[in-house]
Amino acid sequence: MMMIPRRHDFDLWDDMFRDPFFTEGESKLMKTDIKEKKDKYLIDIDLPGYDKEGIKIEIQDGYLTVHAKVNKEENDEEKGKFVRKERYTGECSRSFYVGDAVKEEDIKAKFKNGTLTIEVPKKEEHKELEEKKYIPIE
Repeated sequence: MMMIPRRHDFDLWDDMFRDPFFTEGESKLMKTDIKEKKDKYLIDIDLPGYDKEGIKIEIQDGYLTVHAKVNKEENDEEKGKFVRKERYTGECSRSFYVGDAVKEEDIKAKFKNGTLTIEVPKKEEHKELEEKKYIPIE
């Protein structure tokens, strides 16, 4: 008779890989929601702990890029040392393709309560679609 071990509700490996040591890169990701409306897109990016002065938005070659920087390092030994540190300090960025027709003056942005909201109008590109070309197989 063969017995199959019963699976428990926890898994030591899963618990270990949830540790911040293994998931540190995840904290750098800008959590984003994109909502499509009739004539525009609304992009909401969560940036808790960031100041408006540390956020830069640029548009180049049809890509809208958001750069965010936060630095909360304390060098004073008198204040103590960190036993655990989970809050992110440093820089991160994220890019979105909005099209070549969208210009800097078309975009509106506001930052409130740790959320950056960017309004991007829908603009039609006037590029002619190329006919598909297939490569022959020998």
